[in-house]
Amino acid sequence: GKLVIVDDPAREPELEAIAATARANGARAELLTGAAIRARDANVDAPLALWSPDTGIVDASALVVALAATARAAGAVLLTHARLNAASVDDGGFIVDTGREQIRAAWVVNAAGIFADEVSRTLGGEEFRIWPCRGDYAELTGAAAARFTIPIYPLPEPSGHGLGVHLTPTMGGNVLLGPTSRYQESKTDYESGRPALSEFFDAARKLVPSLSLHDLRESGSGIRAKLHPAHERYADFMIRADTVQPRLIHAAGIDSPGLTSCLAIGKMVAGLVTQA
Repeated sequence: GKLVIVDDPAREPELEAIAATARANGARAELLTGAAIRARDANVDAPLALWSPDTGIVDASALVVALAATARAAGAVLLTHARLNAASVDDGGFIVDTGREQIRAAWVVNAAGIFADEVSRTLGGEEFRIWPCRGDYAELTGAAAARFTIPIYPLPEPSGHGLGVHLTPTMGGNVLLGPTSRYQESKTDYESGRPALSEFFDAARKLVPSLSLHDLRESGSGIRAKLHPAHERYADFMIRADTVQPRLIHAAGIDSPGLTSCLAIGKMVAGLVTQA
């Protein structure tokens, strides 16, 4: 399960709207108040919360390993550390050059994350831009981490650019706090400008007022692949055939909830190839 909470009563209609959308899409969602919230998690003190009973957590690294094993068992060959250096196009598809070999491909699926725009350009596809959006994490330490067993989220950012800094227990037993959201020029800078722990603490206190600064320590960071710049309306995932190269399928601009929906995205991409 998961709680999405409101710390400002003036924003309660926003949460009610999210609950209505969830139900319309077939997801179970229940609005809770007072004692019903504390029964789900005694750490939370909020006037209103959305309870999502079917939310779970996953070990992302284990998921990737399992998917790789499943792909190999189905006959796939995985070439790691193989950079796309160049490509040419012929009537049968593409010839992809990795610098170590050339691969003839009838179809190419561009799922290159923050480099999807560069891959499209190399393959002669349409022009679009990926905007790197950095997200940093803190994590709860010791006894503080042991208090939490379910994810606790704030209301999403009104812009649609992120879900806000939230608490997420992991399969390993630690509890992540984050991610922050900051656009940057670099696609590979995971370190500079890391937020102070006090910034995470301010966000955490809105979720769980009983936390203290001493309960936090720095954790990792990641870079989202956004299809829209800062201060512009959220752009949804690009999962479709390229408008210039019809044998190029894009799975681009996939940030949250891309990991959660990766199997569904995979089925959709496979369908685009087999239907063409």
